[in-house]
Amino acid sequence: MLIASMVLYGTIGVFRHYISLPSGLIACARGLIGALSLVALLLILRRKPDWSAIRRNFLPLALSGAALGANWVLLFEAYSRTTVAVATLAYYVAPIFLLLIAPFALKEKLTLRKVLCIFVALGGMVLISGVIGGGVSGLSGIAFALGAALLYPVIVLLSKRLTEVNAFDKSIVQLFFAAAITLPYTLFAEQWSFSDVTRKAAILLLIVCVVHTGIAYALYFGALPTLKAQTLAILSYIDPLVAVLLSALVLKEPFGWAEAVGAVLILGAALVSELPERRNHDVSTSGG
Repeated sequence: MLIASMVLYGTIGVFRHYISLPSGLIACARGLIGALSLVALLLILRRKPDWSAIRRNFLPLALSGAALGANWVLLFEAYSRTTVAVATLAYYVAPIFLLLIAPFALKEKLTLRKVLCIFVALGGMVLISGVIGGGVSGLSGIAFALGAALLYPVIVLLSKRLTEVNAFDKSIVQLFFAAAITLPYTLFAEQWSFSDVTRKAAILLLIVCVVHTGIAYALYFGALPTLKAQTLAILSYIDPLVAVLLSALVLKEPFGWAEAVGAVLILGAALVSELPERRNHDVSTSGG
């Protein structure tokens, strides 16, 4: 179930490539229809939301949902401005941003291993940006992807406060708020009309909303109770690997040696930073 959800997440960039609609509109539709899909699933399972827990955690739910919506807008905009592979890899610097914030927000120690991971990831960013080869392109896309990555720690830190809310209730409320925060943006800041929503765009958008959000979230949260945190951390990197492969094989986007080495550095550093650290003697173990 987890692998299936990661593969689905990894194909979003390809679908975005073929949807000729503004990023805010896609994010808004994804939040609304994705939330309704999960509501439908709860009705099928005959489960009721825990309204009391939702009310007690309303503010962090609303803020994390708003951050999620903004995260989607920036990431979808990145997909439209650079290659899917480069946008995905730039976005996966997100765990490194969390490392930088953790000492202040979570009082976690910044260890030598984590510092090395930060520098390795930065080296990977230099490679995928094309600076070394002199072929710099799509820098605006990289900037949007990094903006989305900066929102990742915000979502994580807010979600840590939601211990009372179960995974499905949390996702439904967050998705509704993601739709709510992106609706004004897509109505007043983006230029589009209903005539722009062609049959092809509508079908692909519906797939992203139902399959990549509703079904993928159901698979992911269904797998959570049965897997260890380290297994989740490792298998989550199926997502960017699928995105990079599809970028090269399906979209035929350029992906040279520099991008390949950069991918290894970024994903390797992010993965190692998330693995638990083992310390000898009487020093307590701390997670990445």
